[in-house]
Parts: sequence; C-alpha cells; structure tokens
Amino acid sequence: MDSKLTLKLDKSVIEQAKQYAKEQQISLSRLIENYLASLTQKDKSNKKEIEISPFVKSIATGVSLPNDFNYKEEIADYLLEKYK
Repeated sequence: MDSKLTLKLDKSVIEQAKQYAKEQQISLSRLIENYLASLTQKDKSNKKEIEISPFVKSIATGVSLPNDFNYKEEIADYLLEKYK
C-alpha cells in the first residue's frame, strides 16, 4: 500500500535528483523508495556495508567551488578545446 510522504530538501538537490531519475527512466518517488529500501533491508546471510552510489555521495557532500569561479569562462574554454 502506497502512502504519501512530504520531505523538505534543498532545491538544487531536488533538481539534480529529478534529472538523474529522468536519465534513469524512473520516477523520483521510485528512486527514493528504492534507496530507502536498500538502506533498511536486513540480509541476515550477508552483513556487508551498503555501497552508496556516486550520485548519492555527491548529493551528501556537495561540491565546493571557489567564490571567483566563472562557469561561463570554463564552458567557453571547454568548447574551444573540443572544437579545435
């Protein structure tokens, strides 16, 4: 039986999660349900640590950029190098 759950999350985390879910062709609700299920499942025959995906780690730790980071300049540099 499905139940509704309301969560308060950082807006950028929500947007990243939506994009990831879209790329994986899965709903955000199903993505979160699967993640929570993987955290709470108890396998008595196998007591390994749960491996956290790189995407989840990136949400948890975030990315630090310098205050003077110019993303437009970085994109321009990348495109110039790509199309040489």
